[in-house]
Amino acid sequence: MPELITPTTRLHRSWLAARDEWGRGVHQDGAGLRATDDVDTPAGFAAWVDGLRAGEDESRLPEGMVPALYWWIVEEDEVLGAISLRLRLNDFLREAGGHIGYGVRPSARRRGLATFALGAALAEAARRGIDPVLVTCDVENTASARTIERHGGVLEDVRDTELGRLRRYWIATR
Repeated sequence: MPELITPTTRLHRSWLAARDEWGRGVHQDGAGLRATDDVDTPAGFAAWVDGLRAGEDESRLPEGMVPALYWWIVEEDEVLGAISLRLRLNDFLREAGGHIGYGVRPSARRRGLATFALGAALAEAARRGIDPVLVTCDVENTASARTIERHGGVLEDVRDTELGRLRRYWIATR
């Protein structure tokens, strides 16, 4: 049974296997991974995980970042994906990134994991009074669009952004 867990150094090898399946240097929505993060060494991975776990602490955030919560989608200690909930929007997120980002590793797709994780993140958004929630996806990503629509996502528009051509959905959490 899949679950959402707070990132942990205990799953370093499993996380690396998931990352390698995506491909090194490939962006993973919801993972909080930046190109400059060292995740290969135990010390670098521990520092990165610590930063994710402190995502709500504005005093520790890099310039331009907003407070966020991060979870990994895990089943039997296998990292299957990640999801993040940004607690507020800046101009970039309002235009392109949204409140929630998520990704499921290629071998774990088509199992309902994104639907499960998005539901859990929306419940947390509701608990925190975030309503409505903006969720975006690439215009070509029909699987993600269906996931968002399953949770009541209402398409606002399709627009060209610095992340590419995106569908922008709003989901009521109350």
